[in-house]
Amino acid sequence: MAFPGLQHVAITVSDLKRSTDWYATLFGADPVLDEDEEGGEFHHTVFALDGGLLFGLHTHRGKETGERFDEHRTGLDHVGFAVGSHAELEQWAAKLDELGISHGGVKRAHYGSGVSFRDPDNIALEFFTAPE
Repeated sequence: MAFPGLQHVAITVSDLKRSTDWYATLFGADPVLDEDEEGGEFHHTVFALDGGLLFGLHTHRGKETGERFDEHRTGLDHVGFAVGSHAELEQWAAKLDELGISHGGVKRAHYGSGVSFRDPDNIALEFFTAPE
């Protein structure tokens, strides 16, 4: 049996409205879901991305620590979004510039190239393409 691919990613955010607005601008789309989880433990706002991946923003009813994201803690290091080519990667870098989102520019490595940036909670994000 083959191991399944990713179906969704969910991140906890400190300010759901701020993050929803930020990600809607980044994704160029509105959320497809915005509701309380039926058990009342959390509220989630979910975006449907190309390829079938769902990207969720969670708030845990004020139980969040309020700390900014730090990839040096055990847990998530970053979320990488696949792009098809180096040219598309350059286009995304330009799009981040248009949106006023700070990034580290295109970085090349033998295993691929990426553009790293951060969301309002400092969560590390990346556009990435395999070597051509």
